[in-house]
Amino acid sequence: MNDDQLLRYSRHILLDDVGIEGQQCLVDSHVLVVGAGGLGSPVALYLAASGVGHISIADHDTVDLTNLQRQIAHTTARVGHPKVESAAHAMLALNPEVRVTALAHKLDAAQLDTLVPTVTVVVDCCDNFETRQAVNAACVKHKIPLVSGAAIRMDGQLSVYDARDDKSPCYACIFPPADAPEVVRCATMGVLAPLVGVIGTMQAMETVKLITGIGSRLTGRLQMLDGRGMEWNEVRLQRNASCPVCGTTQSAS
Repeated sequence: MNDDQLLRYSRHILLDDVGIEGQQCLVDSHVLVVGAGGLGSPVALYLAASGVGHISIADHDTVDLTNLQRQIAHTTARVGHPKVESAAHAMLALNPEVRVTALAHKLDAAQLDTLVPTVTVVVDCCDNFETRQAVNAACVKHKIPLVSGAAIRMDGQLSVYDARDDKSPCYACIFPPADAPEVVRCATMGVLAPLVGVIGTMQAMETVKLITGIGSRLTGRLQMLDGRGMEWNEVRLQRNASCPVCGTTQSAS
């Protein structure tokens, strides 16, 4: 790292758990953020601020006035612009040393199969069950850790699925692809603005921890936040031997 980087990331470097070596891991890493909305905004900003060297961010949507209540990477001036371009602008304004790849389209299975093996961690910030399943399948196939978050109304959830760990379940173990839930969108159900900030910030923290190897992680644990009562509940997750994604992959190997 150069002198400017040593100064910029000095508060990380002062941490015994991070130090210069851990910060260099962040600088050398490549993270894929799927979704540039309520969750993706704090994830993208905190990862950029933390010094992740390369961030690819994917979203096919444009900035709408209704997004600005919670999607803090965007501004009124950028209404109508692609969300990924708006997010990239915010990230580079915060840290011009970060390399940002803006993917202004919905990622399909083929694109994920090409992109996922090139990254260090994938962060799922989307609100689409089909996309979540496709992202998970690619992460399992290529053994890339997945940080998953969700938020609606006043409830949020967070977990880490790490295919490098033989004991770790995958997203499909807990939410089977055949059991697609009823589509619930914040456009019709609402979401409390700071809730997505809480979950997204925690996703960013788990991503930094995965890259640097510090602390305990949420692998095999699903944390759920009741924002109304400000109560956290945790469920221990088990791998499903008959899972159509990681179960089949495991038996095939």
